[in-house]
Amino acid sequence: MATKEHTRIAVRGLGGRGAPDDAVSDQRLWGSTPSAVARLLRPGLSRIAEQVIGEIVLRIPEYSRPADETYVKIVRLAVDEALRQFVDRIENPSRPLEADVFRTIGRGEANEGRNLDPLQTAMRLGARVAWRRLTEQAEDLGLTPQQLYDLGEAIFVYLDQLADAAAEGFDEARARAAGEMERRRHRLLNLLLSRPPASPDAIADLARTAGWRLPRTVAGVALDERCGGYRPPSLPPDVLAGLDRPDPCLIVPDPGGPGRAQTLEAGLRGWKAAIGPAVPLSAAATSLRWARETLELGRRGVLSGRRGLVRCSDHMATLVVFRDEELVNALAEVRLAPLAHLRPSQQDRLAETLLAWLRHGRGAGEVAARLHVHPQTVRYRLRQLEELYGDQLSDPDVRFELEIVLRARQAVGSRPA
Repeated sequence: MATKEHTRIAVRGLGGRGAPDDAVSDQRLWGSTPSAVARLLRPGLSRIAEQVIGEIVLRIPEYSRPADETYVKIVRLAVDEALRQFVDRIENPSRPLEADVFRTIGRGEANEGRNLDPLQTAMRLGARVAWRRLTEQAEDLGLTPQQLYDLGEAIFVYLDQLADAAAEGFDEARARAAGEMERRRHRLLNLLLSRPPASPDAIADLARTAGWRLPRTVAGVALDERCGGYRPPSLPPDVLAGLDRPDPCLIVPDPGGPGRAQTLEAGLRGWKAAIGPAVPLSAAATSLRWARETLELGRRGVLSGRRGLVRCSDHMATLVVFRDEELVNALAEVRLAPLAHLRPSQQDRLAETLLAWLRHGRGAGEVAARLHVHPQTVRYRLRQLEELYGDQLSDPDVRFELEIVLRARQAVGSRPA
């Protein structure tokens, strides 16, 4: 996008030297031309305007719209206004620029989706035509070489002022459009997370006005509060962000797409975050809820507490177990009752051995390798467990329930063996 400074540089490049920066020099340039010249120029302004418009339409494709009467009127208004004010400044050098028309032109360029390059080109063409006409009429206008030179330089000072006004309007419109688009994207995020789910038509309509392509799937991302010193997340443009919500979150479209995971990981560096599973649009709130549960388990130390992105899909079993902790605790009281009379250290050792036995097989050697203890130690502990549990360890349902409560016990933290 062309900036205001780029426009200044472009138009100054037309003159022999840079435009003066102070108001005194500015007025000197305009004041060096006799005010009577303005009266001589006014009758021929319409002819010059036709030449300028003809050059613009011929040479700049963006402005070549002969069938668009509204657009032709806008171009004509701009040229007429520029020439009128130019002549007025010759007559009254202290007259300030009336910038509204040119701010409107700048806003129009932004609304048309263009940058300032076509406008710069149009200004250069206009300046050339005006300068050519002045030099052709210099003798009839009674201009000395110095006056003609000062008037030529005044043209480029004037172009600089027009460029500033157009750039202000351009930046204004772009900022307004960006703000409106951001508001629409916030409304879209709220709609996707609404309960009950919004209708597909409502989502599609708002997505269209927000410039958001409807994906096949989405995933919710829950964000922890940011620690001091870490940068805001750097997100792909199609990610919907709710960073100002009480519980910051994101909606990621097509989370399984090529390179998406790596981009998201890099963008969330410095944050603690959890991403829910990929789901249809209508289930975005569910994905985010699972992500928040995953993040909360991370805060508690049940899951990895490292910074970065934790994937809900890697911890589904843990999420299921901790979905109703009161129920798991009640089950634990029943299934771990045979260990209740032991010292805490004994409970921990036997619980760890029993979980390894349930998870990795019933051979003492394999269990010992997993626990990094001697096989004889494992055999001793297994005999203790057989005495405590008896025939219960032969029941598949009991073994399943034991693994649930032992996994939960291990997740919340137990003493090392």
